[in-house]
Amino acid sequence: MKQTLKRKLVQCAAAVITNANLSGFATGTLYRGPLKQVCVPGLNCYSCPGALGSCPIGALQQVISSGRYPVSFYVAGLLLAFGVTLGRFICGFLCPFGLIQEWIHQIPSPKLKLRRAFVAIKYVVLVVFVLLLPLLAAQSAGPAFCRFICPAGTLTGGIPLLIADQRLRGVIGWLFSLKSVILALTLLGCTLIYRFFCRVLCPLGAIYSLFNKISLYQLRFCGEQCVHCGVCAAVCKMGVNPAERPADPECIRCGDCASACPAKALRMGFSHGRRGEASPCLYAHDRAKRPSRRIKQ
Repeated sequence: MKQTLKRKLVQCAAAVITNANLSGFATGTLYRGPLKQVCVPGLNCYSCPGALGSCPIGALQQVISSGRYPVSFYVAGLLLAFGVTLGRFICGFLCPFGLIQEWIHQIPSPKLKLRRAFVAIKYVVLVVFVLLLPLLAAQSAGPAFCRFICPAGTLTGGIPLLIADQRLRGVIGWLFSLKSVILALTLLGCTLIYRFFCRVLCPLGAIYSLFNKISLYQLRFCGEQCVHCGVCAAVCKMGVNPAERPADPECIRCGDCASACPAKALRMGFSHGRRGEASPCLYAHDRAKRPSRRIKQ
């Protein structure tokens, strides 16, 4: 409970800090100051009236579709720095739309488990809509993910602007209707499946997942302390077995498994262990050197 509360406070603080232009929601105007040139680590739409910074996915597409440069080294460098330092900790603690998904999942409804195969869809979305279409069909597609798919942009950008500015309501076209349908389906998916968008469609989550094994911030598995009770796998809402794959690409470093572990065999942090520990704690890259152990069900 303590870890969950702490994470919620960090999530709320991150959402407020990155969307501190509160007057924009009332006036229907966007902040265009110097901070707008800085990319925030999470998925936070540029067109959100409260947004102080830019979404890295949107910025990356804008540069690619501009035709001037094949890639933005600034955005790519930031994503690399964020990924190497924190991995998908950003998804679990710093992404405003991740927080929204968790709130929506609390709506009373049947809760479903996501088949592992579906998580691969977000990598297809990343390659096709974020990289290829903006590069190969810049004139017709532009920033394709933001334009045709992004439900976060529709929810936090499009809808608040329409509410605040009556003039925009007269120019709604088929594209906004399409994105509204995608948003409705995404929200339904989030109600039934924990972090549905994060796990299935989010290209930013796909990028950060590539760094989970090498990021400085790691979930540590202390193999000698594990009692093979299976609690960690049972409490993980992302469908991960932390004792078998502590650096799983789907792990968002929420800490639920570490808090629930009765033997304290799972720990999160930057350091590789403290002096004087009775049992060694293994990081993801060390895990491959040890024979796997089956967890008793």
